[in-house]
Amino acid sequence: MMSGNYTTIDNQKVSGSVPAVSDSPGHVAVKFTDSNLQTFPPSGAQGKIFGGSRPPRDADDTFSKPASGSDEPQQQQQSGWFQVFSIAYYRPYFDVETADVMERIKDSLFPFKGSFSEKTSNNPDLYGPFWICTTLTFVAASIGTFVTYVAHKLQKKEWNYDVNLVTWSAGLFYGYVTVVPVGLYIILKYSSVPSGLVQLFCLYGYSLFIFIPALCLSVVPLELFRWVVAGVAGFMSATFVALNLRNHIKSAGERWFLIVTGIFLLQLALSIVLKLYLFTITV
Repeated sequence: MMSGNYTTIDNQKVSGSVPAVSDSPGHVAVKFTDSNLQTFPPSGAQGKIFGGSRPPRDADDTFSKPASGSDEPQQQQQSGWFQVFSIAYYRPYFDVETADVMERIKDSLFPFKGSFSEKTSNNPDLYGPFWICTTLTFVAASIGTFVTYVAHKLQKKEWNYDVNLVTWSAGLFYGYVTVVPVGLYIILKYSSVPSGLVQLFCLYGYSLFIFIPALCLSVVPLELFRWVVAGVAGFMSATFVALNLRNHIKSAGERWFLIVTGIFLLQLALSIVLKLYLFTITV
């Protein structure tokens, strides 16, 4: 019950707001400003850090776009040589179709075409070279182990598994397709010949595919046959690399012939090393 100087409030008007008090004597109107009240997360988000909030849609732009001011030079510095340590830098070189990999493998088996560099100039990949080296390591270790095991059993001698065969094969193949292209890249830069390092990795990686069937044929227990297989594989691989780089290296002037000859002989040397250490079975 309201009496005296108080004003009666209608119950139907209490939803969300209170009507102003009449301007009668003895009353003072008080105005309330908006208070900065803390908004608590819903009850379901209790116990979670930032349970009720989400980052804006463009929150990731902070890491992809340079900020204003002094952060821009730092972003440009990170986009230089530092990007080679990022996985995202190599992702485009593994984004290749199976049909493209098979086509490049076929080109490596026909070395006299010399069109591999032109086909891969715009989209060289590292997927094929990686799996070719991995397959070579597996084939070299498995076939080498199998052949030596059979040879020891036929002569009734004790056989022990050589674990160093795996590490030696992996170091040889992965090291070759890494060190040799880098060395050639430095030589071409010194000779003022424009070249792409990834394209050299791609070329040398596919050039080793011919040694996969060659290693499989090394199970034949004929030493002369193994020498022939190693020689043919080395010649095809060396020709494939030399012919694909010949037209490109001609811009180096008179030294181009020496560079191509060195590339050819180095690839032949690889086949000789493979013959002596992987194609030869000792009991």
